[in-house]
Amino acid sequence: MASGVLARHVSTWVRRAAVVTAGILLTVAPLSQAGAAPAKKAAKTTTAKAVPAKAGAKKAAPVKQAKATPSTARTAAKPQRDGRVKATVTARSRAERVASRQTRLGLVKVAHVAPERPPRLSFGQMAGLHATDDPLDLKSSVALVLDQDTHEVLFSKNDHAVLPIASLTKLMTGLVVSEAGLPLDEVITITAEDVDTEKGSRSRLALGTQLTRGELMHLALMSSENRAAHALGRTFPGGLGRFVGAMNARAAMLGMKDTRYVEPTGLSSANRSSAHDLAALVAVASQDALLRQLSTSTGYEVAVGPRVLQFNNTNRLVHDPEWHIGLQKTGYISEAGQCLVMQARVAGRKLIMVFLDSSGKYSRIADAERVRRWVELQRPASTVAGNALAG
Repeated sequence: MASGVLARHVSTWVRRAAVVTAGILLTVAPLSQAGAAPAKKAAKTTTAKAVPAKAGAKKAAPVKQAKATPSTARTAAKPQRDGRVKATVTARSRAERVASRQTRLGLVKVAHVAPERPPRLSFGQMAGLHATDDPLDLKSSVALVLDQDTHEVLFSKNDHAVLPIASLTKLMTGLVVSEAGLPLDEVITITAEDVDTEKGSRSRLALGTQLTRGELMHLALMSSENRAAHALGRTFPGGLGRFVGAMNARAAMLGMKDTRYVEPTGLSSANRSSAHDLAALVAVASQDALLRQLSTSTGYEVAVGPRVLQFNNTNRLVHDPEWHIGLQKTGYISEAGQCLVMQARVAGRKLIMVFLDSSGKYSRIADAERVRRWVELQRPASTVAGNALAG
């Protein structure tokens, strides 16, 4: 009996010693030596086995696992995180191998990104016209300002250079249509022939749109609508070829020796002219009341099917009360740069302004503003001329 009691006491002491020993090992082992056993091995010692009791004694109850410190908790969680990362990398590499195989077999089309092209130089830039200095520091490589009544040249810069003129072409288109006396209320339908195949430009006039000749004239001169201008030439008596012939014939009558037209929109860089030739065109066109009205209109609404479309003027100066513009036309293609012609009253004089091959979206407008301020500060008879380069 005494031996049984003694055995139970011994077993109890052994269990208590095991618990104390486990606590000590758990606390001291991770901190005892730097770079000793890895943290993973230390985690395995958190449960201590009890020493077997003497024969006949009851088995010791399993010792509860001691609480881990924050460092051991992070160490224990690390294998799980590493496992997730490894699984993710494995899945990704497997997907990449599958995609690569599908690409080789032609099952998946690979999108090729075209390299960015450098900006296309205008004809004036290629000819070195922008290197010409002028007193007003204009951004246009070609400029001409003259008095419409006296024909006095107030300002010139490379004014004999022959360059593409973009949508300034539409001014001659409008002049030929107006002088032909064609009915402005005749309905014209936009067809596939009017779609731009030269530059691929878009238009708000869908195929099948029906507008009157007068409405097409308005859109061509005010908002530089390409399909409208092409439809005007296509429906000219005798067809488009006859119309282009009439444009060149009218230019010859005006003494525009440097001018050539190949189509009525200006999308082709083969439509070319010089500042002096364009000034002659502006002088004549400004005498046409219809062209004056349509080109300086600030905005216009047209009904296209069930919708009403709002078109605006491409020249924001028509909204400026400081400007008194009688006629204007803008133009742009990459070969021509930004272009602008105007007839306006400045400092009590009717001036004709021509700006070609201007660099920058708003530079032609800024050049016109510089010229206006300069004229307002000068005496009426003062003139200035930049170096001229022949085109």
